[in-house]
Amino acid sequence: MRVFPASIPLEGQTVIVVGHGPMAEPKARLFASSPARLLWFTGESSVPVASDIARYAKIIPRVPTRRDFRGATMIFIAGGEDRAIARMARWGRSQGARVNIVDSPAASDFQTPAIVDRDGIVVSIASGGAAPVLSVDIRAAIEQILPARIGVIADLARELRGTVKSVLRNFDDRRAFWERALRGKARDLALSGDSAGARREMLRELNGETGPAAGIVHLVGAGPGDPDLLTLKAARLLREADVIVHDRLVSEGVMDLARRDALRIDVGKTKGHHPIPQDEIGAILIREARKGQRVVRIKGGDPFVFGRGGEELELVRAAGIAVEVTPGITAAVACAASAGIPLTHRDHAQSVTFASGVVKQDGPDADYSALAAANSTTVFYMGVGAAPQIEAKMIAAGRSLSTPVALIENGTLDNERRVFGTLGDLAGLVAREAIAGPTIMIVGEVAGTALAATARTTTSVGEEQFA
Repeated sequence: MRVFPASIPLEGQTVIVVGHGPMAEPKARLFASSPARLLWFTGESSVPVASDIARYAKIIPRVPTRRDFRGATMIFIAGGEDRAIARMARWGRSQGARVNIVDSPAASDFQTPAIVDRDGIVVSIASGGAAPVLSVDIRAAIEQILPARIGVIADLARELRGTVKSVLRNFDDRRAFWERALRGKARDLALSGDSAGARREMLRELNGETGPAAGIVHLVGAGPGDPDLLTLKAARLLREADVIVHDRLVSEGVMDLARRDALRIDVGKTKGHHPIPQDEIGAILIREARKGQRVVRIKGGDPFVFGRGGEELELVRAAGIAVEVTPGITAAVACAASAGIPLTHRDHAQSVTFASGVVKQDGPDADYSALAAANSTTVFYMGVGAAPQIEAKMIAAGRSLSTPVALIENGTLDNERRVFGTLGDLAGLVAREAIAGPTIMIVGEVAGTALAATARTTTSVGEEQFA
């Protein structure tokens, strides 16, 4: 270990920044919302100080003197003439302060680590000043893992530490309590934003009022397939899940984020083949949650957009089990964006409608008179098998045969394919291009806006109609 990343309490401390511009401002911003007293000597620079820092720092528009460094804990010197820098460093050290000369690690008493700040939780990544860019990249990776409210849990633990110590005299008992409290329901409440509820739950745990661990079901959207489009919360829930109930449209890249020891239950459906009926899927969620498990029901896209998430939510709630919904980027939005197609456009579409090409057996059909409205975009999910019916119904409802259409197969994945044509040739387009994978079907003038940019890379009968 070449460097030791010590944690310095900031309450009651004085931090001084000397200099201005892009070398000084990031150092000042580090401490802007901390409990430390921040003094920023900007010299005679006329460059305005960032407003988010000015609210917290005392801005002093001159060069500091020796007396100004009295009582400082840390001093950051950002730029200036070498002799002036050396002189200020001597003054600071003579007052007992640690000095950091920005971009000069060898001349500094300490280096500034890359920091992940979650209030009560602070993570530092240090390379000893050798590779700051690498430290920043590592910080970005950690930022994606740590929940935004993780610091709330640490603050609660700090607040209750004395109480816990007075109630539980034995060290092993205290450790067992904190493991339950910081990994159980109290943690979930804090991360959801209910800090008061989390505190109550910790106290209930401390008083022995809680029973066996209660299970929970998370309905999670996996997005369109690209793991990089998964939300940070969805990724965290996957890492924490005891049981994962997944559809076939959840990509391998997304599932790779899950714990290796988590139980995985495949309930995927294909056209005409539903090996696990919907009611049984609900029964699985309820059964596993009643065991006290964290259950993640993960679906492609968004669970509330043609994902039957509403039905599963009702079933789990009716069983008296806690359930939370984590949205995902729905396929219509993601696939259109991937293909460069705006779903709304001031010149072409003042509204957008999502519709299913498949309806519940004996259920009502979609209102095609509304779907065929002019100056509007209609996006069909699950429309490949129903392409002839969609074509006929849209035309019968008044949509022009020459209306542009776009088919995006396996959107956002490496094997994504984009095919363009017209509504009057929709069924033929699906057949000729052998569209078989998960496909989003976009009907409307906006579908023609991306054609010019993609014409060189796609092959489709009917494209010449847009020339």
